[in-house]
Amino acid sequence: MFDLAASYEDVISLGIGEPGFQTPPHIVEAGVKALREGHTKYTPNAGIPNLREAIAHKMSDYGLNVNGENVMVTTGADEAILLSLLAITDPGDEVIIPDPCWPNYFGHAAIAGVYVKLAKAYEEDHFHLRAESIESLLTPRTKALIINTPSNPTGAALSRQELEEISEIALKHDLKVISDETYSEIIYDGRKHVSIASLPDMAGRTIVVNSFSKTYAMTGWRVGFAVGDSNAITQMAKLQESVSSCVNASAQQACLTALSGPQDCVREMVEGYKERRDFLLSGLQDIEGISCIVPEGSFYAFPNIKKLGISSKEAAMMFLKKARVVVVPGSAFGESGEGYIRISFCGSREDIEEGLNRLRQAMNN
Repeated sequence: MFDLAASYEDVISLGIGEPGFQTPPHIVEAGVKALREGHTKYTPNAGIPNLREAIAHKMSDYGLNVNGENVMVTTGADEAILLSLLAITDPGDEVIIPDPCWPNYFGHAAIAGVYVKLAKAYEEDHFHLRAESIESLLTPRTKALIINTPSNPTGAALSRQELEEISEIALKHDLKVISDETYSEIIYDGRKHVSIASLPDMAGRTIVVNSFSKTYAMTGWRVGFAVGDSNAITQMAKLQESVSSCVNASAQQACLTALSGPQDCVREMVEGYKERRDFLLSGLQDIEGISCIVPEGSFYAFPNIKKLGISSKEAAMMFLKKARVVVVPGSAFGESGEGYIRISFCGSREDIEEGLNRLRQAMNN
């Protein structure tokens, strides 16, 4: 869809999850300073020790008691998920992932040589992954489960009770869990992020994945991290040696400043995303044939377009051709995404307003 959109002029993109904010200046300056001070060499495979310790300290905000040995710095959350799968599964194993989900999970599974089972989540449940959906898919070959909260693409943020029910299944059936918590800081309406790793007996079987990309508007810096059992982290660090050796040294220094510096920038960005979310939802109400539940976290909305009577891919193509607006067809996120589109509200308010106006005009015509 994005490649096709590039062939059109005057296009508004509400598709990609690229924060409209710039990386906060004090973080940029830390990266520049690191380069000038000579941080241009290889680092340890698992990351610089002081950043690993800072990440471990940050995890205490979510109830995790870990140290630097439990942390690995990666080239974004993307690599962290792949290395996690490679470390905890063997080819031929089965892995359960939510549906809808971030489509990169399918690529990770293919590289790891594991089979994917889809645990469906439904709009009537606000796309919250249910424990019974997971348990119904279990076989003797099931090794691991991937969860994502808050969710890309649906914005669903799982509650403590829901995570407790999922953890009971993981413990009962000896499942490893990869918990993608990339949007942990981007959560709305007084909710608090809960990590499944903080629940009883789950820390040793969970790898928490997160990133600086979305929290600090650092997508191009390419720094993420994984937190888990020290044996798994050691194995992942060995894998990283063969993949990329290490993460960019100056970027790691910038991320250290991101964690240790003022967090007002994060709060301001989240407030901005909430304002954009509310503006988008209000505008969608005026477009016939489209409805949308309220995203609880992340910066994506997942509107229902079933009343249009066309597939999600056809709807996305129609919006591109008639309105010059890019959205992502829900079918890109799994079978349960059919009948929906994903709209990103992390860009500028002006782009969201113009995109809504164009969609409204296209539907009225």
